[in-house]
Amino acid sequence: MELLENPVRPYAWGSRTVIAELLGEPVPSTHPQAELWFGAHPADPSRLVHADGRRTSLFEAVHADPEALLGTERARRWDSTLPFLLKVLAADEPLSLQAHPSAAQAVEGFAREERDGIPRDAPDRNYRDPHHKPELICALSEFHALVGFREPAATLRLLRALDVPDLAGHVELLAAEPDADGLRALFTTWITLPQSMLDVLVPALQEGCVRLAGEADPDADFRADARTVLELSERYQCDAGVLAAVLLNRVTLAPGEALYLPAGNLHAYLSGAGIELMANSDNVLRGGLTPKHVDVPELLRVLDFGSGPPPVLTGSADGSWIRYETPAEEFLLRRHEAPVPTGVVVPDGGPRILVCTAGAACLRSPAGDLDLPRGASVWLAAADTGLTVHSRVPGTQLFLAGDALG
Repeated sequence: MELLENPVRPYAWGSRTVIAELLGEPVPSTHPQAELWFGAHPADPSRLVHADGRRTSLFEAVHADPEALLGTERARRWDSTLPFLLKVLAADEPLSLQAHPSAAQAVEGFAREERDGIPRDAPDRNYRDPHHKPELICALSEFHALVGFREPAATLRLLRALDVPDLAGHVELLAAEPDADGLRALFTTWITLPQSMLDVLVPALQEGCVRLAGEADPDADFRADARTVLELSERYQCDAGVLAAVLLNRVTLAPGEALYLPAGNLHAYLSGAGIELMANSDNVLRGGLTPKHVDVPELLRVLDFGSGPPPVLTGSADGSWIRYETPAEEFLLRRHEAPVPTGVVVPDGGPRILVCTAGAACLRSPAGDLDLPRGASVWLAAADTGLTVHSRVPGTQLFLAGDALG
């Protein structure tokens, strides 16, 4: 077991307080801090902090001796790579509207772009690796997101409450086919509109949202939807993603609640802080709310137009841990909160990363103890077994990331 040093990603939508406070650094930070990465992603790996003070890239360490760090079976199963990437995500502004490909789509798309000779770091590259990217977000604070397509009947109620004459024909398009095919038709229409039409329709939608949000007794959900559209339209004026946001479920997570986002799920995180755990991939297909590359045909190819509210995960008891089950084999997230100082067993099984997000703890092994203040993280190789972690103050919170192979 070794402490980790972890890179901070300074995207413009990030917070100037959340990650800085977690790491005990000056607040506010000089630049927005969006993500804190824990893992062996080649683009920005964590570094192992050795007892003698040396630092080693976790990516290079796994590459050099995958069987020792991952275990023999897992090295074979995961092609000698760490299969997951753990992050602290801190959003003060909305992220782009996006989806991720399935495993088969990622393999095919990566091979196609390799054949086409598109550099892997090119801004118009869609598939930077041949892997899928399912992900889980667990809220550290109140967390707001747009996730998946809303049921068409509910979307029709919202569109009719907005009462935007310029959108009347689009509303009837969905009303004539209130199912996944109708959602595909309406979304495709909106995402492919010429800018000249967006310059008319988005301001008209804004007016409808202002009217609805100001009504004395509107539906509470509609008011939240209207305000979200207004906030997005202020940042991304006349962007097709503003129209698309009307079609999505707006979800608010309380701390400890989580969402699982499978392949094809169109989503945009709006604000809040959370622990994000995903397959170790960087494949993102964007649909708007961003100045970055948007490939509409490829996005439409991977989107899942199934509808309904996404299930909010509260986790299940796993000894003294809360375990968040998902269909993904690449990752499994556990959370532990200690109302009083106590010691708990750290589950064994493959490579793991342990992070202290509140309070302070001590990790104990036959080889010795390791302090974990707030913001600290530790790498646990497959051979690091028989460990216990002891909270030192009430309210200590720990997250443990690993794979789901058992």
